[in-house]
Amino acid sequence: MYKIIRTEGRAKRALLQTVHGTIQTPVFMNVGTLAAIKGAVSTQDLENINTQVELSNTYHLHVRPGDQVIKKLGGLHKFMSWNRPILTDSGGFQVFSLAGLRRIREEGVYFNSHIDGRKIFMGPEESMQIQSNLASTIAMAFDECPSSVADRSYVEQSAARTYRWLERCKKELARLNSLEDTINKNQLLFGINQGAVYDDIRIDHARRIAELECDGYAIGGLAVGESHEQMYHVLEETVPYLPSDKPTYLMGVGTPANILEAVERGVDFFDCVYPTRNGRHGHLYTNRGKINLFNAQYELDDRPIEEGCGCPACARYSRAYIRHLLKAKEMLGMRLCVLHNLYFYNTMMEEIRTALECGEFAAYKKRKLEGMQAGADGGSGL
Repeated sequence: MYKIIRTEGRAKRALLQTVHGTIQTPVFMNVGTLAAIKGAVSTQDLENINTQVELSNTYHLHVRPGDQVIKKLGGLHKFMSWNRPILTDSGGFQVFSLAGLRRIREEGVYFNSHIDGRKIFMGPEESMQIQSNLASTIAMAFDECPSSVADRSYVEQSAARTYRWLERCKKELARLNSLEDTINKNQLLFGINQGAVYDDIRIDHARRIAELECDGYAIGGLAVGESHEQMYHVLEETVPYLPSDKPTYLMGVGTPANILEAVERGVDFFDCVYPTRNGRHGHLYTNRGKINLFNAQYELDDRPIEEGCGCPACARYSRAYIRHLLKAKEMLGMRLCVLHNLYFYNTMMEEIRTALECGEFAAYKKRKLEGMQAGADGGSGL
């Protein structure tokens, strides 16, 4: 059940009750593609930094170790020792990212594995079967993510196919949830809106998928090459046509500024690899913008990454020490940086929720953006 607690303009403060616990939104989902956060971060660590939802990748777990293996071991929650909600994406993004290794047909997509080259077929039914084996809290519908620069006729065909695939996903997941040996018989399904940067295609697709009454709706196919302004425009035009009584998820986004702008436009679920990927390279988020610990100015800096931060890195270690670890290629350096960045994102989402509850989101957004604008070491933190 999805319940809106408070609104401010289009921004929503809500909660989604699931079989694995209640998700407070707006929420940032911490990305653990292969059932692990890159950077040696454990599920215990995720609990300690107040992670609500972990996100894993259907395609990658199907390839390795195999969804049947995970099912035999009791499902993804038991496999990775995580009791809170998990969202699994459908494998559809690999249709976009593995462009050189796939062929798209009405029945689904033919892949060559990026690991060993073996042939793989994945369609709506297969994606649902894999995600049912994984037993995630939320399964994403199988879709095609067209390029943001694809021509109009192709995007129209692609969006129509994604709609037909969603119909098949919904039917198959209902069947799977009724089976006796299904681990999570309460698995939720989110449909995905596509249409590249064409307003009318996006709106028409949103209207059509809304009629299928999914448990939530995602906006896909953004943050794949279009400008931030184009992304915000698509959200402004499309979100009003998605059901207001269901959660709205912006896939693969983004920077702190992207999240603040999208919350204002009615989005309440987010995921992105930025905090983990940037952390592994010494790029850290602070309320005064991003800092790069590889910069020489931090060699003798005995301050924490950010004063007042409650993350495990800032609680004990200095910028100088973490910089040394990174330069020496010690795994601890990456781990501490990833923990800090995820804590920053999770804490920002808590602040957003509090601001919405108090009717002060607009003021909070302004303060947050202004604080990050200059950049802590000379570069923008947005």
